[in-house]
Amino acid sequence: MPKTKILFHIFNTILIILYIYPGSILGFLIYRELYKQPQLTSDLFSLSSNHLYAFLAWSLLGLIAYYKTKKLLILNYLILGSIILEVLHLVIPNRSFQYNDLFGNIFGVLLSILLFYIYNIWRKNG
Repeated sequence: MPKTKILFHIFNTILIILYIYPGSILGFLIYRELYKQPQLTSDLFSLSSNHLYAFLAWSLLGLIAYYKTKKLLILNYLILGSIILEVLHLVIPNRSFQYNDLFGNIFGVLLSILLFYIYNIWRKNG
């Protein structure tokens, strides 16, 4: 298995664990508080910047790893995964569904798809 696929699966597993854990693992590691979320940068408009960065990186890895062999599958997985992971916060204790998080997730995925397409066009023409 190529390194990008292994890296994507590792990142995917970590993202899912961080998302479904009833509290903030990162908040506990950084602040020693289970209910405090670390904030990398201030939010952008009505988008969660943390979610945008996480899903941008996750999606780029997924596209690099699987686009050539499983285009439709990876696109569906990334888009639906970004939505489902946030909707799960409706039922996970100590987590809350927030539209700005959902929009950050979706925008991160869509931005990665756009960047991926632009890069491929540039590479093909250059």
